[in-house]
Amino acid sequence: MLAKIVSAATSGIDAYKVDVEADVQQMLPSFVTVGLPDAAVKESKERVQSAIKNSDFFFPAKKITINLAPADIKKEGSGFDLPIAVGILAATGQILRDEYDEIVMVGELALDGQIRPVHGILPMAIHASQNGLKKMIVPVENAKEAAMAQEIEVYPVKTLTDAIGFLEGAIDIAQFKIDIDSVFEQSRRYDVDFSDVRGQESAKRALEVSAAGGHNIILVGPPGSGKTMMARRLPTILPNISLAEALETTKIHSVAGRLPKDTPLVATRPFRDPHHTISNAGLIGGGSIPKPGEVSLAHHGVLFLDEIAEFRREVLEVLRQPLEDGLVTISRAAMSLTYPANFMLGAAMNPCPCGYHGDNSHECTCSPAQIQKYMSRLSGPLMDRIDIHIEVPAVNFKELSSDASGEKSTVIRDRVNRARQMQLDRFKEFDSIFCNAHMESQMIREVCTIDEKAKSLLKLAITKQGLSARAYDRILKVSRTIADLDAADQIDTPHIAEAIGYRSLDRNLWM
Repeated sequence: MLAKIVSAATSGIDAYKVDVEADVQQMLPSFVTVGLPDAAVKESKERVQSAIKNSDFFFPAKKITINLAPADIKKEGSGFDLPIAVGILAATGQILRDEYDEIVMVGELALDGQIRPVHGILPMAIHASQNGLKKMIVPVENAKEAAMAQEIEVYPVKTLTDAIGFLEGAIDIAQFKIDIDSVFEQSRRYDVDFSDVRGQESAKRALEVSAAGGHNIILVGPPGSGKTMMARRLPTILPNISLAEALETTKIHSVAGRLPKDTPLVATRPFRDPHHTISNAGLIGGGSIPKPGEVSLAHHGVLFLDEIAEFRREVLEVLRQPLEDGLVTISRAAMSLTYPANFMLGAAMNPCPCGYHGDNSHECTCSPAQIQKYMSRLSGPLMDRIDIHIEVPAVNFKELSSDASGEKSTVIRDRVNRARQMQLDRFKEFDSIFCNAHMESQMIREVCTIDEKAKSLLKLAITKQGLSARAYDRILKVSRTIADLDAADQIDTPHIAEAIGYRSLDRNLWM
């Protein structure tokens, strides 16, 4: 007898429908799963058999064939356990119906029949609701996440017995509902604030400019100067994440298995700070079946590389494509997946190997050759993609001991939001440009017009102060952002002067 159950699986951050077909025939006992299953899917045989028996159902000593359609896409994970078990029970007549065309079932089975949570529930629920499916049976722990899809009825179950009882109408399980707007508002809180930072006004100003224009930034200073502390607060001054952005970010974290327990929605901009020993695959994503890397987990947020000079050069170089395109394409023999990776890059580094070059409080023990070698670990093409370089000096005792608190993140964020709105109005005719950092050369010439006085200052900086040619466009883009923060239509000389000050690594300050 044949039975068909509807399930779902993920490919990248999106999902697709999977028909789980169960066929039971009066032949020698066997259990075969076809449809390109991975090891976890093949092992479902043992979980399903024990779960059925321990739930007081009968497991047939017959030939069981499970087909996962479409059969040309590789299936992975343990989420097919529940639909496989239901399909076997339907095919053997232990439940009355043999098809449940409008009910999506996903869940991992424990040996005792308990149903455990799985990854990627949100994209599955969204796909199901967009394709006319009405109901979804999920593990209890996944109910909040699935309910974020809004347009589908979510029914949480704890055990296989509960799932069968609900399908047969023997027990009543209440539909799980969630107020997405309430969850969104309650979750939009940060644990840190810029008011915690003492001193470092120039660095905080640079971070504000960075947030206002979406510019990548690098902080250079001695140990203990507060580089990491300030970088961790950068997401708090970025524009509030929209609901659409939050759902897309949540899908990535759900597929990667990084969504915290009891957190159905990532409602704040993510901050990812991988260790410098991370591999290419860990940063960009990969594996035999590709998974999102840190650049995708930082989507709509900040990727922070602390002590960037300690990262392996080949790891840093793979950042160039996602920084340019805002996405990552991972190709394997069996598949090719694309993950979004639209993030701001924040980085921090010491000015030399010992960390104290240019620090008045400590003596630097590095030779000029050592400093030059240390700074050269960052390639020109990577530095081309970082608009703002800012020196972060050590904080003096007077600033540390001061009782005065700095501006709150909400105050800075209001200024950033106003500047971003000006940019959205400016680029409303362009689909792929939302902030000044995304401007290409031709658009820079059109948008960042300057008068002769400002042009003379820029020429002086390029020729006399040793600024590189690649700094020219960066200075214009950053000066446009500074002008937006001042609500100015025209870029003036003070805006150019401040932007020039944010190109410290283009000058030979460290020699």
